[in-house]
Amino acid sequence: MSSRPANILPGFGLSFGYASLYMSLLVLIPLAGLGLKTSNLSWDQFRNTITNPHVMAAYKLSFSAALAAALLNGVFGTVIAWTLVRYRFPGRKFFDAIIDLPFAMPTAVAGLTFGDLYGYVPLLARTADAQPWTFEIYGLYGLDVRDWCRVTVMLTFVGLPYVIRSIQPILQDWDMETEQAAMSLGAGPATIMRRLIAPEIWPAWISGVALAFARGVGEYGSIIFIASNIPGLSQIAPQLILDRIYDPIDPEKKIAAATAIAVVMLIVSLIVLLLLNGLDYLSRRHRA
Repeated sequence: MSSRPANILPGFGLSFGYASLYMSLLVLIPLAGLGLKTSNLSWDQFRNTITNPHVMAAYKLSFSAALAAALLNGVFGTVIAWTLVRYRFPGRKFFDAIIDLPFAMPTAVAGLTFGDLYGYVPLLARTADAQPWTFEIYGLYGLDVRDWCRVTVMLTFVGLPYVIRSIQPILQDWDMETEQAAMSLGAGPATIMRRLIAPEIWPAWISGVALAFARGVGEYGSIIFIASNIPGLSQIAPQLILDRIYDPIDPEKKIAAATAIAVVMLIVSLIVLLLLNGLDYLSRRHRA
């Protein structure tokens, strides 16, 4: 007699087939097509495309701003989630509801709102932005400091719900009696936070930060309203990809050049996500 437990819901083969087909159509086949388009370039062409100074500057702006925004959300998103769970105050339900506003708000509306607030809308550009203030990070090409800050603020807005909604359920399910027991044994607030609460929310925190980073790297619709889009100074990678697609200089290679830039973005994003998930795995092993 087989000791294998019976499935509660039958039909694994059919379910697995539908799931595989769905994932293939939406994820695997498009990614394979991306690599196939890029293969039209020779290695030298691929290397020259992705190491172009304007491309490197766009990478730096997109990845550094997305990472900065994700880490900011990691800090302040945790504080907001803690406040919503631990305290009762007037307007709390409304405050909790508007956390999801970046999910529902059209990106163009968000970009126009923040662009008007922080000083740049392409159709209403102020003369003060004519001379960019450049700065160097990572020893690479210069960026416009004002546009970098604007992009970071915009990405912080769009990524905030990912962190809060990842941490909030963990805090809601947290047993307060554990803290009370620790306090009765002489543990202070810092020790309770470091030894009890932080390890519990760490996996959710990592997941939320990773999702916020991934969303920030690919954000486009709101950024075009808030950045001046100067190649090599304030142009994000998605905008550069679009420019390459409409490049009239080399129509035969323009799609391949655009996909080459996209492939590098995809690889770096996957590496960052794998590193974050690796930290989560090591944390779980350490706790076990």
